[in-house]
Amino acid sequence: MNRIDKLFSEKKQNVLNVYCTAGYPKLDSTLQVLNALQQHGADLVEIGMPYSDPLADGPVIQHSGSVAIENGMTMQVLFNQLKDVRKNGFDTPLILMGYMNPVLQFGIENFCAAAESVGVDGIILPDLPMYEYETIYKQLFEKHNLKFIFLVTPETSEERIRKIDTLSSGFIYAVSSSSTTGNNKAIGNQEAYFNRLQQMDLKNPILVGFGIKDKATFQAACKHTNGAIIGSAYIQALNAASNVDLVTKDFLNKVLQ
Repeated sequence: MNRIDKLFSEKKQNVLNVYCTAGYPKLDSTLQVLNALQQHGADLVEIGMPYSDPLADGPVIQHSGSVAIENGMTMQVLFNQLKDVRKNGFDTPLILMGYMNPVLQFGIENFCAAAESVGVDGIILPDLPMYEYETIYKQLFEKHNLKFIFLVTPETSEERIRKIDTLSSGFIYAVSSSSTTGNNKAIGNQEAYFNRLQQMDLKNPILVGFGIKDKATFQAACKHTNGAIIGSAYIQALNAASNVDLVTKDFLNKVLQ
């Protein structure tokens, strides 16, 4: 069973997915961050693959990506870093999040094969159109046992959400507002949107992202969904980290306890 499926079969509520940027704050930080997140309570880990034009990312994650690129992070470096991660006791579901341009440059078949070989469970590519996924790439992701996760927003029509639900696997990423990551819009104001998704009785679990930063916003997002995704707030915490493990422990404790 795919690790994402296993997670949601065992845990229906308060699922915490934490986003980190590969190669940040230092090139060799990736595995330290993954292990700290697993040890201190993350249910899922989403690794951002740095890209020079990240459309959905706010300034904090954009900056972390720029630093990672300057550090020397590339897709091949990331796969090299991850090649033994599953052999060394990391069993948390792992998602790669990025954009189509670098994936196409790497070669999408090579990308999927490499992701499967290092134990990646799911992929998020916000700029891959649903039609192209369905008609060109769906079988390729399925061949390599990679869940493909689509995003929905408060403006997404019910018809499109239901179509996404038929195509998605793993979970649906519910963007809390039509903005970039790290926004300060109040999650509590989106309760009607989250409730609408809940009432649709979709087959996929729902995780809320964008604007989740602490215990209050995490709990608000979880009230009508299966869990939430924290990104920018954790990246900011890492920015000043002299000890990745201690900073991660402190950050997650404040969210979960």
